[in-house]
Amino acid sequence: MSDSTTSADRSGPIGRTVIRGEDALRKFHDEEDLDRVYDYGMVLRTWPFVRPHGAYIWGSMALLLLMAGLGLVRPLIMRQALVHFQEPGGAEQLTRYGFILAAVIAGEQVLAFPQMYWVQIAGARGMADLRRTVFSFLHSRSLVFFDRTPIGRLVTRVTNDIDAVGEMFSSGALNAVGDLVRLVAIVAIMLALDWKMSLFAFAVVPPVAVGVNWTRKRMRTAYREVRAKTARINAFINEQVSGIEVVQAYAREQKSEEAFDQHNYAYRAANMRAIVLDATLDASIEMVGSICIASILWYAGAQAVSPTIDFATLFAFVAYIDMFFMPIRNLSARYTQIQSAMAGAERVFQLLATEDGDAELETDARADDHWPTDAEQVAFELRNVTFGYKPQLAVLHDISLRAHRGEVLALVGPTGSGKSTIASLLLRLYDLSDGEVEVFGRDVRKLDRRELRNQFAVVPQDVFLFPGTIATNVAAGEPQPDRDRVSRVLEEIGAVDLFERREGGIDAEVLERGSNFSAGERQLIAFARALYKNPPLLILDEPTASIDSDTETQVQRAMAAAMEGRTALMIAHRLSTIRNADRIICLHRGCIIEQGSHEQLLELDGVYARLYRLQVARRSLEQRAAAKIEQLS
Repeated sequence: MSDSTTSADRSGPIGRTVIRGEDALRKFHDEEDLDRVYDYGMVLRTWPFVRPHGAYIWGSMALLLLMAGLGLVRPLIMRQALVHFQEPGGAEQLTRYGFILAAVIAGEQVLAFPQMYWVQIAGARGMADLRRTVFSFLHSRSLVFFDRTPIGRLVTRVTNDIDAVGEMFSSGALNAVGDLVRLVAIVAIMLALDWKMSLFAFAVVPPVAVGVNWTRKRMRTAYREVRAKTARINAFINEQVSGIEVVQAYAREQKSEEAFDQHNYAYRAANMRAIVLDATLDASIEMVGSICIASILWYAGAQAVSPTIDFATLFAFVAYIDMFFMPIRNLSARYTQIQSAMAGAERVFQLLATEDGDAELETDARADDHWPTDAEQVAFELRNVTFGYKPQLAVLHDISLRAHRGEVLALVGPTGSGKSTIASLLLRLYDLSDGEVEVFGRDVRKLDRRELRNQFAVVPQDVFLFPGTIATNVAAGEPQPDRDRVSRVLEEIGAVDLFERREGGIDAEVLERGSNFSAGERQLIAFARALYKNPPLLILDEPTASIDSDTETQVQRAMAAAMEGRTALMIAHRLSTIRNADRIICLHRGCIIEQGSHEQLLELDGVYARLYRLQVARRSLEQRAAAKIEQLS
């Protein structure tokens, strides 16, 4: 729906529904309303990122003031040329002043290049530092933060919003300082030439000031809205592109286009409001400038008998009035850029003020001890753990379990029973509501999160591969992979031949998200990544859930190699993959209802036994169906 919906349309039940939907979208995408933040406050917060490159800024400002001074003397040079033109030898004087004027103009143009170059260099480097700060900040947020924040909005902060701040430097908006200096100097010169005519000219300034102030307030709001709508449309595009398979499979293309049209029209409407305000301000200043020049000519005609008003002075006056409104026009244009930059800066610094940081880097009294120690037999333990992603909505209820060194634990249960949550608590991706989690006898809340996570390797169900090569993905986290070590770990999981058959071998290119590899190949790379890291603890989060039966056999060999000599926590839906686990823990609605070995749980004939028999029967049916199809073919 366009923002131009009439009040009559909004008053009906459909209109009220749309408004409620818009309010919900605003709450989710646009964040809370921003408090009023003055421009100088945003500039002060941006300054620390530009300060290391301040020499370029100060040099540019010095050249800017020098250029302003050269520009201000041009009307005086022309006035003197006209005065001397009436005297004997005036033609020669006119030629001399012409050369002086040409030299002044040439000097301005020569200084313009380093002035703009230096300010843009400072801006580009400062924005690179700001972008790096925001990127690092995102890496320090907890998963709770990402759970409730659209990815498109975060991408907008790092790209569009910081680019908007950078435009303040690249577009010459900082030259507003020179415009202000010109305004003050022009007023002083005009008063010195003829104070009465100056006061007459300045009579139109108060209406201009009122109009600029009125427009300024609305432009700030308009550009805030533009930045918000940009974040919303980016978030929507990110969601639709990421889920393109679902969109096409369910033939939702038209519905997606209709939803995009709503975001697109809202974005266009926000831009239109900003454009109207910008055009109104520029046209108003042009009109007032023309009226002012006409008024001065009328005043000079009425006072023609005054000896203080000659043609040369009137010519200089008209030139200065034109110069007076030129900085105002420039300021209005640059103010548009500054407002866009400040709106972007507000969003960026609002993000940097967000809480929900990752686990604090706290250490206990034994922080300097080498760990894990050989004497510690318990690899990890959860004691009376209760946890919920939202207050008053617990996912785990009083969970207690212990894994000894070298033991393989398996977690089974229906979706939503809390299996992956337990793994997340061990890694301290989320903080506990109640209870304790210890790794090698030490509370995870008292450990450096990076040191804690270095004790684990995680093989997820959906493996994420980064653009690069097989070697760089196996050695993830290292600037340069050890090629011999990469080949060795691939050989350990029986996958070295599979990858060496590819063109380039272990240097074969990996496209975005590993799209040029099958699900099984991505899983094998994930196991190789775990072996390369060589940690004492291993978490396997349903590594065979999305692969076929033939590939599962190879992946299970890789699993066996990865778990050898390590403590492992396996999360599985396919119960065939966990038959050899030392202990199987069956979860239901966040509670442990059964635990024991595979044989013990079958003898118990409880929930696990029923699940196992069901999967065996289903597997048998699938195999018979496959055999029948093969016979028919």
